[in-house]
Amino acid sequence: MRVPLSWLREYVDLPATESGRDVQAKLISAGLEVESVERLGAGLTGPLVVGKVLTIEELTEFKKPIRFCTVDVGQANGTGEPQEIICGARNFAVGDKVVVALPGAVLPGDFRIAERKTYGRVSRGMICSGDELGMGDDGTHGIIVLPPEHEIGIDATVLLELYDEVLDIAVTPDRGYCLSMRGVARETATAYGLPLRDPALLDVPAPNSYGYPVQVSDPIGCDRFTARTVVGLAPEARSPIWLRRRLQKAGMRPISLAVDVTNYVMLELGQPLHAYDRSRLDGPIGVRRAEAGEKITTLDGTVRVLDAADLVITDNRGPIGIAGVMGGANTEIADPVTDPETGFVTGTSEVVIEAAHFDAISIARTARRHKLSSEASKRFERGVDPQAAAAAAQRTVDLLVLLAGGTAEAGVTEISAPSAPRTVAMPANHPDRVAGVDYGRETVVRRLQEVGCDVYGQDELVVTVPSWRPDLNEPNDLAEEVIRLEGYENLPSTLPKPPAGRGLTERQRTHRRVGRALAGAGYVEALNYPFIGEQALDNLGLDADDARRRLVTLVNPLSDEEPALRTTLLPGLLGALRRNDSRGSHDLALFETGLVFRPEGQPGVAVRLPVDRRPTDEEIAGVNAVLPAQPRRAAVVLAGAREQAGWWGKGRPSDWADAVEAGRTVAAEAGVELIISADQHAPWHPGRCAAFHVEVDGEKVLVGHAGELHPRVVKAFGLPARSCAMEIDLDLLEKANEGPVKAPRISSFPVATQDVALVVATEVPAAEVEAALREGAGELLESIRLFDVYTGDQLGEGTKSLAYALKFRAPDRTLTVDEASAARDAAVALATERTGAILRGA
Repeated sequence: MRVPLSWLREYVDLPATESGRDVQAKLISAGLEVESVERLGAGLTGPLVVGKVLTIEELTEFKKPIRFCTVDVGQANGTGEPQEIICGARNFAVGDKVVVALPGAVLPGDFRIAERKTYGRVSRGMICSGDELGMGDDGTHGIIVLPPEHEIGIDATVLLELYDEVLDIAVTPDRGYCLSMRGVARETATAYGLPLRDPALLDVPAPNSYGYPVQVSDPIGCDRFTARTVVGLAPEARSPIWLRRRLQKAGMRPISLAVDVTNYVMLELGQPLHAYDRSRLDGPIGVRRAEAGEKITTLDGTVRVLDAADLVITDNRGPIGIAGVMGGANTEIADPVTDPETGFVTGTSEVVIEAAHFDAISIARTARRHKLSSEASKRFERGVDPQAAAAAAQRTVDLLVLLAGGTAEAGVTEISAPSAPRTVAMPANHPDRVAGVDYGRETVVRRLQEVGCDVYGQDELVVTVPSWRPDLNEPNDLAEEVIRLEGYENLPSTLPKPPAGRGLTERQRTHRRVGRALAGAGYVEALNYPFIGEQALDNLGLDADDARRRLVTLVNPLSDEEPALRTTLLPGLLGALRRNDSRGSHDLALFETGLVFRPEGQPGVAVRLPVDRRPTDEEIAGVNAVLPAQPRRAAVVLAGAREQAGWWGKGRPSDWADAVEAGRTVAAEAGVELIISADQHAPWHPGRCAAFHVEVDGEKVLVGHAGELHPRVVKAFGLPARSCAMEIDLDLLEKANEGPVKAPRISSFPVATQDVALVVATEVPAAEVEAALREGAGELLESIRLFDVYTGDQLGEGTKSLAYALKFRAPDRTLTVDEASAARDAAVALATERTGAILRGA
């Protein structure tokens, strides 16, 4: 909302010395977001005067049309002689009043005006356009042509109100009343402790039965509709300069008198209005829900197909406007047309003024459905004062009668659904308990009355909320009003004092260790939004009954494409992988640790926790009971080279083994050893997927997967070929942890190394063979490592050779060859028994 300071002073008697910066500071202290203060006319100096065009000579010998003009500027040039000026604009004629910058003037952008010879003539000044004076768009993009009544030679900077300050306020959704001069003026008056001249306090005639007929079929969508009629308007009447300038300063473009007046009153009172050309209306005005498939051409010239939930304004022909959003082209105010022969001007001479109150949610949904945000919809969806409709209609009528010579018909139509004032009961000390400050009852009552509330009671207050504040619904809302008007900066700042000796929990330490370990392994952390859509799950190739398809859907998502909370970390990481790859980073290793959300059982509704005290354990437990499960996960994605090539040798691409190793790294930081086996699980390649298991209370529990992504998944996400991923459950790893890791005792005796190569069937996992060797070797085995896998014609079809290095060591002696060989033979024997392994070469 752009608020000209000169306009604001009409409603509040601000001290003459107060600048826009001073008002900005006051309003920010009161809780409004005043983003900037724009100084209009900065860098503009005169002389800038009103002139009258006496002659125009067309210079045709140049490539573009040029005019040599003489302009009467009175005594402003010191001589009284006509001023000779070269100008290329075409939208003015002899006899028109224009704005002239005389030599010595400086226009915005440090554009200095001086006498100069151009196009073979001497130009002594400049005929100005609105853009050149920094006035904004007036719809003509040409020279300013002034009404003929203005005196020649007067100061145009005063006439055009070129010097002003404009406050740019970012109005939050709960303060829709500040999308009006009335609302901002109320806040300003309260901030300065000054009286407010409320522009809505007008004498409004009572409704009667002979106003323009209106039929409201949906009183929930439209609970108030006021219609007034003005006839006898002069079609040639133009908006006065003061009205056009206020619209321009507020960021709106002047169009025509009737439209400008409705826009002006909307800015002044916050009530959107619409003016219909009565000659184009066919029968009564109606308000109803649209029929699915109905069409309307809106004022922007677009044909729109209506939805059954859209609220529309109609006449006998059908929709003539989308209620609260935009009017229809078939009842638009006609532009004035002058007959070149007679000079007679035709156009709209009778208008019907609509001032209605529409349901905020309905208007918001319609505007989003049609991707059509207008000044009216912005106000309606934030909440408009329903009591302001009659005053806004009266204000519009008064201005049209004053500025266009019209006559207000006596008929007044007002349809309203019965409603009662909203009241909120609140203990008088409730703001004190919320803020931790002793305001006292008198301060609380005074501040609420300044907001516009009526307050009754002593210890228990009954507050009647003003009609323009739909956001005040409960005691905490009222407490916030008291606190902000007393000043957020006056709230005491008390730092929390946690009890000494408590550091991070074991869960937090594990989380941090995992992040540091992955970063140390070359992964870069990527933080993603925790939102997801069905399309991402389709791209992952998940089955219809996959648990990851059970989503927690948000009531008000940031994006309709991602309306739910994630059940896996992979879509966000894969999206980050795709974006980085598309921007030239092809060798990637990314990781993320965070929560996923898994609904369990029947969904419930959480109770609203209090803010004036600590919630009880039962209240917190009630909230936790309806929350979805939120396990912590860690995930990585890889693509491109894992090791770069260089003078040191060849590099190598990342593959499924790197993803598996990332899982081992995470488990090691949690103090757990993984049990790894082959698996088939989306979105991984069925032949290159590993499952991670751990033992929890003696049971084997699945904690994650790793491997190469399925080619269909790679294509769906637009990823590099052979991309890999890993995802693991940190909470389950924590459960599998058997306590603090004990440092191993290092033996001072030498190690005995024995290598063994076993031939097994191709489908036998190496992990099973390793587990059998480890168990069979007994306590003397210190470590085991797979160092070679071989397949070939020498072994025969369907077999492979696995070569392991076994290290044996005793804590109290040097092992003999026989002892090491015996341990090796025992390991081979158990592997043969369990997996069918055959000692290679035997």
